[in-house]
Amino acid sequence: LNGRSLWVMCKRKIKRQRDRFRRNLIPRIDEASMFELSSVRLVIFDFDGVFTKNYVVVSQDGTESVECSRLDGLGLSALRNVGIDSMVLSTEKNAVVSKRCSKLGIRCLQDVKNKRDVVTATAYEKGVPLDHVMFLGNDINDKSALDVVGFPVGVIDSHPSILDSVRFLTNLKGGEGCV
Repeated sequence: LNGRSLWVMCKRKIKRQRDRFRRNLIPRIDEASMFELSSVRLVIFDFDGVFTKNYVVVSQDGTESVECSRLDGLGLSALRNVGIDSMVLSTEKNAVVSKRCSKLGIRCLQDVKNKRDVVTATAYEKGVPLDHVMFLGNDINDKSALDVVGFPVGVIDSHPSILDSVRFLTNLKGGEGCV
């Protein structure tokens, strides 16, 4: 192996990795759906199971921690760059959620008992028809919000009970860059 052939092998490997990465981030959506998606003006996310892998680590002293993907920050930046507003709704109240959302620069409401009502009220406050709202969730407590928006999306590893409420599934799992 000479230097040139090693360089070509490395270049090919990087291209394969980049192509695999792109395939996971770019969903295969038909042209009609792409046109519909272009009307989205507000995206609301669940936190646990979307920004996280839906697991929690609890230390001896009771401190909770979760694992998140840095790729989600890129997704949020992409939304901002095209002028789409976004926020997080969480059923639980947890400092981890506050800290992560603060770092990502995204508004967060916690201790939300009825996501449907909050989604509806938020859309109304922002002057966005529900037909132009996307909700990305993964679990049973997201079903009411998914049922009220125009673009209900689930993560690929969503709870089976919400699958009849979603129109689209992400290509990546929650906590692995699905945003």
